[in-house]
Amino acid sequence: FSCPLGLRLVSMAGSGAPWEEIIGGWVAKPHSRPYMAYLKRKTCKGEETCGGFLVQEDFVLTAAHCADGDITVLLGAHNVRRDEETQQQVSVRRKIPHPRYNETSFENDLMLLQLAELAELTDAVYTIPLPQAGRTVDPGSVCSVAGWGRTSLNSMRTILSMKDSPPPRMVVPSPEGA
Repeated sequence: FSCPLGLRLVSMAGSGAPWEEIIGGWVAKPHSRPYMAYLKRKTCKGEETCGGFLVQEDFVLTAAHCADGDITVLLGAHNVRRDEETQQQVSVRRKIPHPRYNETSFENDLMLLQLAELAELTDAVYTIPLPQAGRTVDPGSVCSVAGWGRTSLNSMRTILSMKDSPPPRMVVPSPEGA
């Protein structure tokens, strides 16, 4: 059972925060998570990165705290430090943060990125399968967490890694309640 909503958006802004790490995880099989998106952000602090996932050919879902700077999305990447034939680099046309995002509490820390062009869907680049509205994730379900985080204190953050973990209880809101 795979729980797409259990995916955490892994931020790697170099802060040493716990969400930069997937400790106890393992290196993912190359391109086994074709929906993963690596965000390169040019900010006044330099280059920072975030993770996200492709929800539609022209939209990536990420965290609203990743809105700063000019964002370039890298799709189809396994190792972000290497040029891989599968990689597609796409600029962002528009940032759409959740209207009730709270920068202090990080409540509603979600943002859609509209891509400047459609992603070319391939074996290495594909949209994430989202559940139907109103579907719950059962307590105790094992969900995948994926991102370019460290799997140990000595590992690099450049290769896509993953871990299975139980999710918090969550419900996908219906469009009427959004």
